[in-house]
Amino acid sequence: MAVIEELIRTEDGSISFGNYTLASKSKVEDFEFGGDLYKVKTFKEITKLEKNGMFVYESVPGTAVHHLQETEAGVSFEVEGNEDAQITLELEDEAEYKVFVDDVNVGHMKTNLGGKLNLSVELNEGVSVKVKIEKTAE
Repeated sequence: MAVIEELIRTEDGSISFGNYTLASKSKVEDFEFGGDLYKVKTFKEITKLEKNGMFVYESVPGTAVHHLQETEAGVSFEVEGNEDAQITLELEDEAEYKVFVDDVNVGHMKTNLGGKLNLSVELNEGVSVKVKIEKTAE
């Protein structure tokens, strides 16, 4: 995998975004996909994605995200960066999710009142890590 030179693009019914190699902030607004408008801001220190003006994804430091797919059951994507990243996702308020990193169940996490889920991912440049977050049954 590699950084997303155009900052955001569609791939196989999903979106990919982010470029952690940029020295200064870059952004793309009003990127249309699936009837929604996306905005991405990215550079070496942070990558942030919004959908229809609402928060979706943020990583510190910046990352490249491949094949992001959101469903009612959760979200999945591959992420890469040049160092470990703290990732925040917007999901359902006060819901419990199973978190998988490279197909390993790393445990259950509960979102806060605002629906934010935070996780850390160990990253090595040029190597992508699969992340899958599934909502658990009520």
